[in-house]
Amino acid sequence: MITVERTFDVARTPEVVVGYLKDFAHAEEWDPGTKSCVQVTPGPVAVGTRWRNVSELRGRETELSYQLTRLEHDRLTFVGFNKTARSTDDITVRPSAAGSTVTYHAEILFHGLAKIAQPLLSREFERLGDLTRDQLTRTIAGLPG
Repeated sequence: MITVERTFDVARTPEVVVGYLKDFAHAEEWDPGTKSCVQVTPGPVAVGTRWRNVSELRGRETELSYQLTRLEHDRLTFVGFNKTARSTDDITVRPSAAGSTVTYHAEILFHGLAKIAQPLLSREFERLGDLTRDQLTRTIAGLPG
């Protein structure tokens, strides 16, 4: 399993941050690996809502089906899966002097033959963790409120 975690401050309240991040379709704006992310469950975002996410890693596209499994005032969890991997993105948002402190924790578990690539991909996911932190910080700074 690959684990990546980043903690950083943003200049928006937890309500604004959670309100924005709960719609995983916004990953197109803040996740540098995401090429597209479309909600496939009709209606407002709630626990159980699903998205089709297409990401690119090292020049290869992969599609995962993501589901919102936790929606709390200070915490969100998304679980994505396909035949080769399961990704869990757990985001905690706490009040801070700057606005909010965000902790983004991702775990990626590969299945079958894809497990062989796991050690090689660990460094790439660390790099993506830094890029995601930076892009997410900029994106949240541009939100109203």
